[in-house]
This record gives sequence, structure tokens and C-alpha cells, in this order.
Amino acid sequence: MATLFSLKTALTRHLSAQRLFILSFAVVILAGAFFLWLPSSAGPNPISFVDALFTSTSAVCVTGLATIDIGRDLSLGGQIVTLVLFQCGGLGIITFSVVLFGLMGRGISFREREIVQSTFLHTPRRDFIQIMKWVLMSTFAIEAVGTLLLFLRFIEDFPLSRALYLALFHAVSAFNNCGFSLFSDSLTGYRADLIVNLTVMTLIVLGGIGFIVQFETITKLRGIQKHLSIHTKTVLLMTAILILLGAVFFYLFEMEHILKDTSLKTKILVSLFQSITPRTCGFNTVDIGQLTNPTILILLGLMFIGASPGSTGGGIKTTSFTLLLMIIWNRFKGSEDVNIFNRTIPQEVLTRTIAIIFASAFTICLITSLLLFFSTGEYLSPVDSRHYFVEYLFETVSAFGTVGLSLGITAKMSDIQKLAILLMMFVGRVGPLTLAFSWHSARKKSITYAEESVMVG
Repeated sequence: MATLFSLKTALTRHLSAQRLFILSFAVVILAGAFFLWLPSSAGPNPISFVDALFTSTSAVCVTGLATIDIGRDLSLGGQIVTLVLFQCGGLGIITFSVVLFGLMGRGISFREREIVQSTFLHTPRRDFIQIMKWVLMSTFAIEAVGTLLLFLRFIEDFPLSRALYLALFHAVSAFNNCGFSLFSDSLTGYRADLIVNLTVMTLIVLGGIGFIVQFETITKLRGIQKHLSIHTKTVLLMTAILILLGAVFFYLFEMEHILKDTSLKTKILVSLFQSITPRTCGFNTVDIGQLTNPTILILLGLMFIGASPGSTGGGIKTTSFTLLLMIIWNRFKGSEDVNIFNRTIPQEVLTRTIAIIFASAFTICLITSLLLFFSTGEYLSPVDSRHYFVEYLFETVSAFGTVGLSLGITAKMSDIQKLAILLMMFVGRVGPLTLAFSWHSARKKSITYAEESVMVG
């Protein structure tokens, strides 16, 4: 333990907050890839190192995209490794180290505090350590309740030990917004099951709204906190709007297609589930490859928006999307300020929002281009290979949003394409701006020159 503490001190002293954050994910990914590559982790047939690395990255980045069948191609040991990886990836390895050393009475460096506060909190708080402890305790408590509910349902279909394992795996996967499933068809077999659908959807939403939103909401309900922050109000409102609109559009676009000849209960459950899961959790209760084009477009939008800040999910985040809409609306009104719930948002936050959205869009375009350049359909005519564009774009946005939904192209990609998606998953988890800032060890002083205007729009 003393060696671990010395290593921690050395790293935090010589690495910037961004580099330490990125390094923690990279180290866990490489370690996970090594363990998954071992013969003991493989199922009937060994898996390649690229597939092991892809699976480890997908787990740590809580994406859920897979080039292998997790339930078939991995042994029990390999499946447990992936479970540990997406649990660590959802909370962040730095979070575990901060709470661990906090419980031991060890000091917490400024960089560690900066990383975790920027990950989970919208503003610095004095009760920082208490909130981090609450994050871990609430995570395990929510996952335990989810495991119990799924176990009570799975016990009807599987032996006791198998039902308990399936319940634990899927509960942890759902709360961490990962989407890894031990069923080859994900949760398609349970698309009309009320218990499975409601439990998984609740776990996804709780994991996707962010820990600080959970904390503030509970303290408000208990009367400890008088008012909810603007962040929490924005997250709760936009989350509800996206879920409702997504479900309505899915129902309208699929009522005569994939929802045809199903009961009203099934239609409602499938529509709600497929509205929630694109926002960073890759479970599915229908075949995504059979959806209509308008529905795929809706899913692309939901995946790009993603979950909320301080959560286990990815995407540009619900708050960024809200601020973008407010920026556009206020510009139409001729106002320079953005006001939400009688509060004015700082210009620095608005500038960062625009940078995040455009950096994300640019990264998606770049990775999609790489997938097209290295496409395996080069011997097909342009017309016959047109579908690759939609499939690769969907795959890229899914990787960026750490969603895990796919049109069925993942396992068919070449090693180069898998590495491109692997990079996209990593960027989507740590954030494109965080990755860019990590190249600079210190913030350089900006130089201001005389202003001159240019024509825009």
C-alpha cells in the first residue's frame, strides 16, 4: 500500500489533471485487454488481441459495442473481467482511489480533487469527500436493488445461481449505461416483460442523469436542501422531454413496421425503452437493423446528445444541448445573454458548450471518413455500397455517445476500422476537449490584438 501511495503521489505531482484522467482510463483499458486476451478468459475459441482490446475499451468507456458475443465467446472469468471493467469505467478509477485514500486518512492531491470535482460536480463543494462516499454507496445500493428485481424475474427462466449472475451482470451494465448483455439478442426476448423493462429503464435513467443530480434531488426530498441547482433542474427537464419525444416519434415511425401486430403494452414498452437506451446504453428490445430511416435519424440525434454531465454516460450531454437551443433562441430575440430559471449563464460556459459540440461533430466526421476509406465494400458498386455510409455513421455516433447500439456492422469491420471505433469510444468517454487540453501541460497566456470584424452567416 505504501508503494501504491508513493506512485499516486509521483503521478499527481508530474501530470496535469487532464493527463492523469486520460492515463487512468488508458491503463485500465490495457490491463483489461491483457486479462481478456488470456486463454482463461476465452470461451470455446481464443479471441484476437484486437478484439480483446476493443472489448476492454468498450467496457471501460461503458459503450457496449462488441465484436464478439460476450455471453458465448468469453468464459465466466472473462465475463467477470468485463463486469469489473465497466463498473470501474462508469465511476472512474480516480473516484475509487480518492475514496480509498480518503477512508485511509491519506491526503488527496489538488489534481485529484480537480479531476473528480469536474467529473461529478457543477460547482466546487466543501462536502466533496462526503459526496464521493455517497456516490459509491448509492451506486452499490441502486445496483443491488436492480439485481434483486431482475433476479426475481430471471429465476422463472434459469436456475438460481445462473439467474442471480444474469441479474447482477445486467443491473450493473444498465446502471453504468454500458449495455453489455449475456444474451445474444440483448433483451429482445423480454421486450414485453414489465419487470425487466421498468427495472432496466430506471437503472439507465438513474445512471444517466448524474450523481450530483441524484444527490440534490434526494436531499431536496428529505428537506435538507431548500432549492435545486440550475444544473439539476435543466437535467431533469431535458431528460424528461427527450424520453417523451423519443418515445412518441419511435411509436409513430414504427407503428406500421416493427411494432405492427404487437399489443398496446408492448408498443408502449418498446417505444419507451428505445427512447431511453440510445442515450448512452446499448441494450435493445428490437432489431435495430430493421428500423425505418426516420427512426434511425431520431436515434442518431439521441445518441449524439447522450446522457448528462457527471454521469456514467457519454455524448455532448443534455445540458450542452439545452444551452445550444437557448443560445439560438436568444440570438433570434437579439439578446446576448442566456437566461435559464431566472439565472444568467456565464459566457465562458456558453463558449465551452459551442466548442464541445463542434469538436464532437468534427471528430465524428473524421472517424466516419476513416471507416469509409477502409471499407470492406470497395469491390461493390457505389449504389450497392451506399448503405455503408449510414451503418458507419451510426456506429461512429454510437461509439462517441458510448451507447453501444449497432446496425450489425461491428463484427464485420476490419482491424483498422475496429481501432478507429476504439479511438472514438475513448474520445467519447474522456471528451474531445479534455483530450485536446491534455497536450498542453500549462495554460498559455493569451495575446489580445486590435479587433476587426468579419462577415458571418
